[in-house]
Amino acid sequence: MKFGAFPLAQAEGVLLAHTFRHGKTTLKKGHMLTAADLALFREAGVSEVTGARLDPGDVTEDAAAHRIAARLVGSHVRLSAAHTGRCNVEADADGVVLVDAAAITAANIADESVTIATLPDKAAVRKGQIVATVKIIPFAVSSQVLTLVEGALGTPALAVKVFHPRRFALISTMLPTVKPSVIANTEDLTAQRVAACGGTMSAPTRCDHTAAAVAEQINRARADKVDIILIAAASATVDRDDNVPAGVVAAGGTIEHFGMPVDPGNLLVLAHVGDTPVLVLPGCARSPKLNGFDWVLQRLAAGVPVRRADIMAMGVGGLLVDTPARPLPRESAVKPFPPEKPNVAAIVLAAGQSRRMGGDNKLTRALDGTALIRRTVETVLAASARPVIVVTGHQSADVRALLDGLPVTFVHNPRYAEGLSTSLKAGLDAITADADGALICLGDMPAVSTAHLDALIAGFDPAHGKCIGVPTHERKRGNPTLWSRLLFDDMREVAGDVGARHLIGANESLVYEVEFGDTGVLTDLDTPAQWSDYLSRKTP
Repeated sequence: MKFGAFPLAQAEGVLLAHTFRHGKTTLKKGHMLTAADLALFREAGVSEVTGARLDPGDVTEDAAAHRIAARLVGSHVRLSAAHTGRCNVEADADGVVLVDAAAITAANIADESVTIATLPDKAAVRKGQIVATVKIIPFAVSSQVLTLVEGALGTPALAVKVFHPRRFALISTMLPTVKPSVIANTEDLTAQRVAACGGTMSAPTRCDHTAAAVAEQINRARADKVDIILIAAASATVDRDDNVPAGVVAAGGTIEHFGMPVDPGNLLVLAHVGDTPVLVLPGCARSPKLNGFDWVLQRLAAGVPVRRADIMAMGVGGLLVDTPARPLPRESAVKPFPPEKPNVAAIVLAAGQSRRMGGDNKLTRALDGTALIRRTVETVLAASARPVIVVTGHQSADVRALLDGLPVTFVHNPRYAEGLSTSLKAGLDAITADADGALICLGDMPAVSTAHLDALIAGFDPAHGKCIGVPTHERKRGNPTLWSRLLFDDMREVAGDVGARHLIGANESLVYEVEFGDTGVLTDLDTPAQWSDYLSRKTP
């Protein structure tokens, strides 16, 4: 492949390096130039274009990404379609992903043009969740590079071990210092954890905090043919010979390992009675936050063996403690599984000065008898996002008056003259802690409908890596966009009169696109000409 600047006379068949816009025509990065395309460049006064010309045997970025991703696929994983040189691999079932780390590393080392990123080995995944992404850096790679990467991968490097419907028993020991409500909460929370791993739990039992009582309950659970036994101790286990581990031994069991290099989770006990795994839970298992117990539970539920060496290998990446500097991101990340139905808020940006309208505020203009901003906000309110936050700035009083009576939250941006980014920050700062994402809506897009918005919300699935929703028409990206809370901090770093659009390109593996058959998501009204054109197209 040859990359560089090509005179127009030599540019036919070249892959365009940068998106080109002229009039109403947009040629996207990666587009292969035709003679008609080159005529547009000449019309625009451009004499040369930057791009790449493929050599014989080169494989285009999408084809190469798909070919390498296909080589990764083992049991219970599937491929998505390749786009812009990226191909994702998704879980085809709930379970634990198994990653051949040595093979992935060897493939990444093979050539800088090919990158493969995966989830950590033995991470819990949901069906549809992205477990790996292949990205081709240039516009194409040679067949020799592909052969080298495929050779490094060898056999499939990714698979999902599926959660099986195992039966669990939970034994809680009791002391006068432990309230019954604490035990009951632990029972409920543990049942939720077990259910998230595809298991069921027999009726929980309680006993005195003595070795003899624990041994008796273990024997009863084994007689009931449960697959895995969990024990929530009334007080922390501080030694292998403490009451609860002693009860495991008294039942004929073996303590395989005490402690783990995961924090929280240090005081977990791994044991077996016959072929039945027994886990003595660390105290942190009384909290819903992710801890070392979750990792062991998930592996056992998927039939992945857990031995002493496996426990000790969890230390790298095992520091899960919240840090004062980043409490909210950690809070989001530590959930064993994100919510099945995320909560989505909406932000309507209505603070701009409409400079390109020649002094007229486009948002207060009437369209079909209704002010443009009221029309937009009513559309957003008809969708499923809540709350709806309207950011005002320029002519704030006029905008608020036009929205009188609508159930929205107003936020004023006193820095609106500094650009769109300040309004975006003001809106994000007003979002409540229970929102998992935010729909960012522009106030001047009259053709966006409630159906557009709800389709974006329906596709939003941060549990499966679908964190940035982008609407498209004929593969051209538009607005509004939907963003996971995980990206809010990055969005707050944006400066000037721009939105967060560049973050989409920087996080392509988190993007899901929703294609629409109309141009509503591409139509905004920034200028008098655009306004007139829109009205003329609406008129029969």
